[in-house]
Amino acid sequence: METDGGAGNVVRNKKLMLKDYIKGSPKESDLHLTTESIELKVPQGSNAVLVKVLYLSIDPYQYIRSTKIEKPGYFSSYSPGSVMASYGVGRVLESGHSDFQKGDLVWGTTGWEEYSLITEPETLFKIQHSDVPLSYYLGVLVVPSFPNTGLTAYVGFYEFCAAKKGETVFISSAFGAVGQLVGQLAKLMGCYVVGSAGSQEKVDLLKNKLGFDAAFNYKEEKNLDDTLKRHFPEGIDICFDNVGGKMLDAVLLNMKLNGRIAHCGMISQYTLDEPEGIKNMMNIIYKRLRLEGFVVTDHYHLFPKFLDFMLPCIREGKIVYVEDISEALESCPAALVGLFNSSKLGKKVVIVATELITSQPNCSVLLGQY
Repeated sequence: METDGGAGNVVRNKKLMLKDYIKGSPKESDLHLTTESIELKVPQGSNAVLVKVLYLSIDPYQYIRSTKIEKPGYFSSYSPGSVMASYGVGRVLESGHSDFQKGDLVWGTTGWEEYSLITEPETLFKIQHSDVPLSYYLGVLVVPSFPNTGLTAYVGFYEFCAAKKGETVFISSAFGAVGQLVGQLAKLMGCYVVGSAGSQEKVDLLKNKLGFDAAFNYKEEKNLDDTLKRHFPEGIDICFDNVGGKMLDAVLLNMKLNGRIAHCGMISQYTLDEPEGIKNMMNIIYKRLRLEGFVVTDHYHLFPKFLDFMLPCIREGKIVYVEDISEALESCPAALVGLFNSSKLGKKVVIVATELITSQPNCSVLLGQY
């Protein structure tokens, strides 16, 4: 990979473009890798910030934005031919803004490219706590913005579910970026925790690495209702659902009286032409259930409280954050596809500039860290 060599140089900049709106399940061929020349210089008089991209976050919402279907008040769609974008961590090469200096480590919205010129520096944030892995600023420690997997887990579990010690908790998509944190929060609370995942490897990691009491591979279960009854013979107090569809339908049959179900995603439904129906909705009435959807952007006022809680937990090893990390910009399309076929193991991150990351004293390359 070509190094930057200082501001003012002209270098080749790889970037990933959206070919056309994605229909159905994403494919690697939906994206196109191109290379363009870029001068490592901020335009004169501009307050833009030029960043060398180190890490990129890969999240389901990037698929949603790559479809033609609009999500009012939530997401806008990418335009065909545009550069894909996500949250990234980078190093400032040149800045026209007084808040950022050359060499600063930052995170914010960047393109899926090696170099990004940030023309709206108010969307860029300087990294304050460098004693934790930089990649955590793409997930568990993202400061108020979307998506924040850490704040999502915190808000959903403590505010919506209002968990109590000794309660039973079920987490679908438990090895995802949010689910793995919810399970650990529940264990810290003294709850009985069971998670579902899409492979035996993930099941083993949930139990042996993250401390879940039990876990199961939903792909190997013929009857989800029977499976949940086996793990929760007296019923479920709390369900944190990121799946929807058949899983949610089975959950409704197994909730306790006055149970709570928190929703922040339904990954089983995103790529379907026709969403699956839910047959067991009457249980919401019979069992006096609280079922509520939420978007983390409505709860940023809780971020200082969340950070005061989460940073010590990470530093003391009470919370483990498992990341599935790939190397090189070219791996982004496969990483996006992997979100929807159960191949990823934890929060998905792509390393764009390995040689620069490994030179940073507090940056960890977490390949296979679990």
